Amino acid sequence: MMKPLMIVGALVLATPVAAQQTFAAPEGCEATLTVQQKGCVMVNVWRCEADNPGDQWIALISQAGVFSVQKVDAEFQWIESYKISGNERLQTPAPDPASLTELFETQVDTWDFTLETDDGTERNVGFDMLTGETTVIDGETLLNTEYQGRTLDADGNEIEAGNGRQFVSEEHRLFFFGESWDAATPDQVIDMSPVEFIYPGEPGFFSAVPTYECNELETGYRP
Repeated sequence: MMKPLMIVGALVLATPVAAQQTFAAPEGCEATLTVQQKGCVMVNVWRCEADNPGDQWIALISQAGVFSVQKVDAEFQWIESYKISGNERLQTPAPDPASLTELFETQVDTWDFTLETDDGTERNVGFDMLTGETTVIDGETLLNTEYQGRTLDADGNEIEAGNGRQFVSEEHRLFFFGESWDAATPDQVIDMSPVEFIYPGEPGFFSAVPTYECNELETGYRP
């Protein structure tokens, strides 16, 4: 979908903490899915008993360690995020909340929501659209999407604008990275598409070490 799954290219992936070999879900929570992706990025997903039904937590991990943890609801609204670049929380109710239900039913979901960040508010506007095509990756059938989005500061000034193609799973009710680019530099495409989907009991489940393209990556993610 959309944003912090869109603004990864703007995050600083380097952290002073070396990546560990394993990753544990918090107490009272159940680890559900690991996704190894291109671009030396991986995702761990878990659910917690204390949360609302459908809520999920997503940790984004680079070669240097965890750089973002975010909570999404059943519609894939970004409820809260904890990042090396600062924390974020969704202002509710949103004027036009993100909705997977709307996307699946109508093929297009527009969104207009504001995040409270450590530096002020950021308004996010844009859309996700199903292309009508599907892609099977490691046995998972994913719907192909295209998106466009803009981030505006409290004064309405554009902070960034980006486009891309991603994947969405009806089964998991999650978006997964695909290709993304800044609107100002459309020739600079970042591809972080999924490669492996790993489930409990399978080798590599809830690892903390990304495995794909890590020796190639040092571009596009430097401070």
